[in-house]
Amino acid sequence: MLNPIDTDHVIRDGGAHGRVPDQVHAGVAWWIAACFVVTMRARRLVVAHDGRAASAEFFDLLLRGAVNARHYACQVLDLGRADEGSLLAAMHRIADAPGILVTTKEASNKTVHVTIALFGRDGRPVDEPGGLAAIRRMIAEDRVPIPVNKSSKGSVRPYPSTTGEDPDE
Repeated sequence: MLNPIDTDHVIRDGGAHGRVPDQVHAGVAWWIAACFVVTMRARRLVVAHDGRAASAEFFDLLLRGAVNARHYACQVLDLGRADEGSLLAAMHRIADAPGILVTTKEASNKTVHVTIALFGRDGRPVDEPGGLAAIRRMIAEDRVPIPVNKSSKGSVRPYPSTTGEDPDE
């Protein structure tokens, strides 16, 4: 695995958490999203970020990982800039869709701390038996899922409330 991480330290408490670049790197967002889609068997996923510049690279790779998760052809609904409450409300409106929120904050010594929070379909943070242990194991064993073929690749769409579209169309 290129750029391995300490999965036991980083993947915990409902997601991935760590300092950039010594504990996590942007590739972790790709890994987490792909593994999350497969673990949740998600056909739809609602995602958001905090709008900070430091979150952008993580969020971009998260989107790419979510649409490249084995054969799930996951429809990723991009809420854009949002807080946890807004993400959970959007997940509730979509129904039966898990969610991911990327947040960053500047720490001391000019380092950035990133959190990639994972939420199950019920809106609760994903716990160990609910998928976190499986995600950690997949990443530690370098079994991050990739798409089988082009028809298996998902897509990213703006969250429906911003476009007036029905996400089922």
